[in-house]
Amino acid sequence: MREMLDSKAFNQSIIDFDGLETSTHLVPFEWEVDGQTGTIMKAFNEYWTSRQRQAHSLHEISYRACFKPQLPRFFIERLTQPGDAIYDPFMGRGTTPMEAFLLGRKPLGNDINPLSRVLLQPRLNPPTIKEIEKRLNEIDLSQAEEEYSGLLAFFHENTLREIIALKEYLLKREESGEIDNVDAWIRMVAINRLTGHSQGFFSTYTLPPNQAVSIKRQEKINAERNQVPKYREIKPRIIKKSKSLLKDWTALESSEMNLSCVLTTGDSRFVSGIEDNSAQLVVTSPPFLDVVNYQSDNWMRCWFIGIDSSNINISQLKNIGKWETTMTGVLTDLRRIVKPGGHIAFEVGEVRGGKILLEENVVRCGVMAGLEPIIIVINEQEFTKTANAWGVDNQSKGTNTNRIVVFRKN
Repeated sequence: MREMLDSKAFNQSIIDFDGLETSTHLVPFEWEVDGQTGTIMKAFNEYWTSRQRQAHSLHEISYRACFKPQLPRFFIERLTQPGDAIYDPFMGRGTTPMEAFLLGRKPLGNDINPLSRVLLQPRLNPPTIKEIEKRLNEIDLSQAEEEYSGLLAFFHENTLREIIALKEYLLKREESGEIDNVDAWIRMVAINRLTGHSQGFFSTYTLPPNQAVSIKRQEKINAERNQVPKYREIKPRIIKKSKSLLKDWTALESSEMNLSCVLTTGDSRFVSGIEDNSAQLVVTSPPFLDVVNYQSDNWMRCWFIGIDSSNINISQLKNIGKWETTMTGVLTDLRRIVKPGGHIAFEVGEVRGGKILLEENVVRCGVMAGLEPIIIVINEQEFTKTANAWGVDNQSKGTNTNRIVVFRKN
């Protein structure tokens, strides 16, 4: 087990890092905030590998603009010990809390989108394949009340009937308080199989991968490809994806991990459900400047869980001043939540072709929140196939480096 490092030792480990046989390149950054000044290093290297397959299978659900599990693991292993609490106020699909859980730490998480909790919680208490198969056999998908003809652009009418029947079953179970970890798991997997680009999804071929385009856009895709949605039975696809997600999960693991989690839904500046001085480490990545539209990406997933995505107040800030004000508020709440001596790893990517270096703005926000910046870790990698599939290249919208400002709470 790796030894937990203090700030000084962590900084030195970043500077001396040669784990992937590359040396660290250091660039000093001088900051000034309201008369306070300081200098910290930007440390450039490839600190973790870009090979996604090194991650645990439970991470393998689709969500736009999420960082790889190797990022939180890098900081969790160096700045915490087993049993410590790890928090993410923008948890998205839940990468940080999930990795914390798998490393024997207590997961704490928040997101303003209720979808995040629905995606994460079942993976912290997975059922067995036998339990999933038994439950699916008990659910009648032959009758559905809701009609949504627009979705026939994505699904065969019989597939759509099954999807709506499953949606109605799950909502009734939730309303009656009967929903359990097996139902929650089935819901999470169904959300991830709704739309995509292969036979494993419920939909006909669609773009971008694993996310819902608008109905009008899908009608255009169908016309361009001369395609009509074919019937795809949803139960076997849920079972197949469940087996894939659970392939690395063992009974030994589950028996050893009795870690309580706290997952909340709300504004990340005012998270009342997470106690003061409770987290040893925060690893998070906030919404960048209008790089990703989470609402339009997740409209169908939200529909499936009975939520109108247009009513979720997800920050989509295009103005850097407003973004800084919001992030200062977030970091102020993180200062409340982190234990004295604990750390915050706050990740931003390149935006607007690298013309805006958000890590420098983040340093100012953290200082205004009363935190001490100690180093900026910049992980450089080759751009991935996944990002290219989004129509994103190194010179356009999107990111190709992880830029993480590390703060300490004194």
